[in-house]
Amino acid sequence: MIRAVVFDVGECLVDESTEYGTWADWLGVPRHTFSAMFGAVIARGLDYRETFQVFRPGFDLAEERQRRADAGQPETFGEEDLYPDARPSLAKLREQGLWVGIAGNQTVRAGGILRSLDLPSDMIATSDDWGVAKPDPAFFRWVVEAAACEAGEILYVGDRLDNDIRPAAHVGLRTALIRRGPWGIVQQADPEADRLPTMRIDSLAELPGRIANINAAEC
Repeated sequence: MIRAVVFDVGECLVDESTEYGTWADWLGVPRHTFSAMFGAVIARGLDYRETFQVFRPGFDLAEERQRRADAGQPETFGEEDLYPDARPSLAKLREQGLWVGIAGNQTVRAGGILRSLDLPSDMIATSDDWGVAKPDPAFFRWVVEAAACEAGEILYVGDRLDNDIRPAAHVGLRTALIRRGPWGIVQQADPEADRLPTMRIDSLAELPGRIANINAAEC
């Protein structure tokens, strides 16, 4: 049975459109141009950070994050950036008695923001907290340890085959691939998008019912 559900952050719970727009502003690039290049980079299977190199060769993301913070323009997000289905879906899953976690490749600052939103969850952790980032399998071993149940009893929900679904499945977790955000759209035609995840969803609102059906069948 599925006893725990753990969510990725970007493009799963949080719509990152505004934040990537502020990066375009920081670079002095039109937002639509930055978005177009971002899509082209990930469609080629490259690390999304290569987008910054196109506009500013030698760009160091960690250094620029600090520069933004020093300039009073830190990376940020808030309640208005949550996808509309995020909070109610997390709440419904907890009402069903499931352990709910949030764990993604995020900074310490982002982790603090997530905690300040008081989301219905039993755990919020970031790659910075754990000292390891996806797609490293060690990240998902931390997920298993935090959830305190067997890997096969955990459903990890994410938007990326490469960063979320493949490495989570490698560690033995069940997975849900959500079709939204740049990766969710670009990777949706990949044959593994149908074969590898435990389920594919278009909205987090589908999860309570889908999980209930799986658990009823496995009782």
